[in-house]
Amino acid sequence: MSIARQTVTVALGDRSYPIHIGAGLFRDPACLLPHIRGRQVLIVSNDTVAPLYAAAVRSLLEAGGLSVAAVTLPDGEQFKDWQHLNLIFDALLQARFTRKATLLALGGGVVGDMTGFAAACYQRGVDFVQVPTTLLSQVDSSVGGKTGINHPLGKNMIGAFMQPRVVVIDTDVLATLPAREFSAGLAEVIKYGLIRDLPFLAWLEAHMDALMARDPATLREAIARSCINKAEVVAADELEQNDVRALLNLGHTFGHAIETGMGYGSWLHGEAVATGMLMAADLSWRLGWLSQADVARVRVLLQRAALPVVAPGELAVEDFLRHMAVDKKNVDGRLRLVLLRALGQAVVTDAADPALLRETLAAGAGLGRATVAGGAA
Repeated sequence: MSIARQTVTVALGDRSYPIHIGAGLFRDPACLLPHIRGRQVLIVSNDTVAPLYAAAVRSLLEAGGLSVAAVTLPDGEQFKDWQHLNLIFDALLQARFTRKATLLALGGGVVGDMTGFAAACYQRGVDFVQVPTTLLSQVDSSVGGKTGINHPLGKNMIGAFMQPRVVVIDTDVLATLPAREFSAGLAEVIKYGLIRDLPFLAWLEAHMDALMARDPATLREAIARSCINKAEVVAADELEQNDVRALLNLGHTFGHAIETGMGYGSWLHGEAVATGMLMAADLSWRLGWLSQADVARVRVLLQRAALPVVAPGELAVEDFLRHMAVDKKNVDGRLRLVLLRALGQAVVTDAADPALLRETLAAGAGLGRATVAGGAA
């Protein structure tokens, strides 16, 4: 059976891999089976996604003659830790999976990150594939090979670079995605326009109503353009050695401070990133790089996507600074931020005036303070 799909390639030499995007891909063996080299597959999912889609994926794999086992993790960022990572290793060892096994991540960013990290560690490295089921994971975390778990002192501080063999994005799954999760994914879509693709930013402004209505053709275009941007960045700087890939972290230093400070799972990742991107825009304005109109443009687009645009009132300036000090981009104790020289042009800098940074933090992006309730503030 052949199902219409669009394919984007992540160009990494002999480790290049395709991203297949389309409706109904869970029914298309041509998307997945050619990329599984052994006969053993472990499906890693969570207790929200597994009841919806695990049976369909398992049936596809078993019809291809593969031996399939499964493990189901609890759903939530708060479970992205060593304890729950070990559930994956337990399943692999109990099923006597060999070095030729493949791990299949069926879920959102937490499942993908943990599955990839487990694949990097099990018998010093086995194959894995990504089948992302949230918008955020489809446009961001499933692509590029960053895997890992959280630590109480910092988000994603323990992990490995581990590229998948294929990413299969079935857009049909977005029909069951809760509104809050859907908006959280749009934050990462908007990010690509802000950091490197100004025409895409304008396209998002013109099509946000259709995106919020989950129009299939508009969604497919947004996902494809996001994946193209991510693939180009990863190909240019796979291991984040020359600051190209670091640009993908616009809003993340602020956002990770929110996630860590508020407790993992209180704010969704995309919600924290959205607020963080507006804080980055605010600081860029204070540095003289953006106009007030530019900042307003960012704020309005985030609001149209039903995303929060103010920081949580529970976090004081010193709380932010303490959590921001634990960031993978920092070098020799210097805080490094991704800011905007212009809309569509991000930069990494350690030269932001600390007094201006404090102004941004104190102002909550210049918009007052609020807490997230149901995904918007």
